[in-house]
Amino acid sequence: MMQIDLSVQNVTKKFKEFLAVEEKSLFFKGKGDRMDISGGMADIKPEKMGLHSSFKFRCHSGFHCFTKCCRGIKITLTPYDVIRLKNRIGLSSEEFLAIYTDPHLLGKTDLPMITLKLMDDDEKSCPFVRKSGCIIYQDRPTTCRYYPLGSVTLIQKKGSEDDGFYFFVNERYCHGLKEDKEWTVQQWRKDQGVDIHDEINTLWADLVVRKRSFPPDIKLIEQAKKMFFMVSYNIDKLREFVFESSFLDRYDIGRKTIQKIETNEIDLLEFGLKWLRNILFKEGAFQLRPDATEKRKIHDK
Repeated sequence: MMQIDLSVQNVTKKFKEFLAVEEKSLFFKGKGDRMDISGGMADIKPEKMGLHSSFKFRCHSGFHCFTKCCRGIKITLTPYDVIRLKNRIGLSSEEFLAIYTDPHLLGKTDLPMITLKLMDDDEKSCPFVRKSGCIIYQDRPTTCRYYPLGSVTLIQKKGSEDDGFYFFVNERYCHGLKEDKEWTVQQWRKDQGVDIHDEINTLWADLVVRKRSFPPDIKLIEQAKKMFFMVSYNIDKLREFVFESSFLDRYDIGRKTIQKIETNEIDLLEFGLKWLRNILFKEGAFQLRPDATEKRKIHDK
């Protein structure tokens, strides 16, 4: 069993080491266009925007509103967000979840979700924002990458003909919305790397959408919720579950797949989500070994 040191001293030391490096170069690397999630004063246009819809936006540190949209916010984290953030900071999944996230149940789905825990200051700031900008900008969450757009379409499948459903978040204080730089939704998603995030999160989003379609009286048992949380957000625990339990004795998993998920967290996440789909919806190619029951008895002794 992997032991996690969640002591204040250990985590504080790791975060200080992270800050010592990151705060030396706070300005954003890229094309000079940054994004953050909106605050609570946004005007959201009700009309649908597709991939070829256009809008104007450019943000930079010369605006007095710079980083204002990183305060008083709610950022829901996706599985890929957690992997990138915990690796960027240098924490284990357990450490990151304990320190930087708040758990919630997502409305009608009754599924466990997490949001980024905000600072306990007057502005309820994102823990990664400074006056000079975002110190984890290259690894910022999916929602942050979308701003000043929002997406109603959770599932973004590569090569899909679906144009998606996007909307415009009009922050009245945001001077970046008055700039002349024009984008299409498709250009913005590619420029901000959100297309990659959406592709990796597709299986997870599909599970959420499916569960949302269930009648409200159909609830998951607590064990199923715990499994969903582990697979979605705790990649270290998932690795331990697959490789240190009787999992590989019970399921017939090919050697190539085992090699992939052993060394690549994204492959492991995809594997875990496919297994979860198999457990919840009886779909997929996961096959129990004929002697699975007997091997589990032996492993549990």
